Amino acid sequence: MSNAIPEDTDNRLREQPLGELFKELSNDLSTLVRQELPLARAEMTEKGKQAGVGVGMFGAAGLASLLALAALTTCAIAALATGMEAWAAALVVATIYGVAAGALALSGKNRVARATPPVPEETIETVKEDAQWAKTRLPSARR
Repeated sequence: MSNAIPEDTDNRLREQPLGELFKELSNDLSTLVRQELPLARAEMTEKGKQAGVGVGMFGAAGLASLLALAALTTCAIAALATGMEAWAAALVVATIYGVAAGALALSGKNRVARATPPVPEETIETVKEDAQWAKTRLPSARR
């Protein structure tokens, strides 16, 4: 396929005033954009459907993991119950989970504290330094 403009179109374009050419270009661009919008909408709808299915799969995986943890917990309680009362075995497992949850919560709190406030502090400092440097250069440039 050739990208060459046919000679009769080329001559017609050369004879048109510049304003008319810009108007024609503007009309062609708006038509092109109007034609592309439905395609973009359809593409985004399809991607949204795929993402929704993926998110649903993540939810199902989380539920399956929760059920596996419940079964593992039951197994641990049953194993411990061979050497002690069942209620004491359940208490041991719950205590272990509680300690793990507390450690994770504390670690998460510390991470969030390090990330707040959400202001780029180092960048602000360097911008201030750059402004100060620029102020020192301005008087010497006027001399």
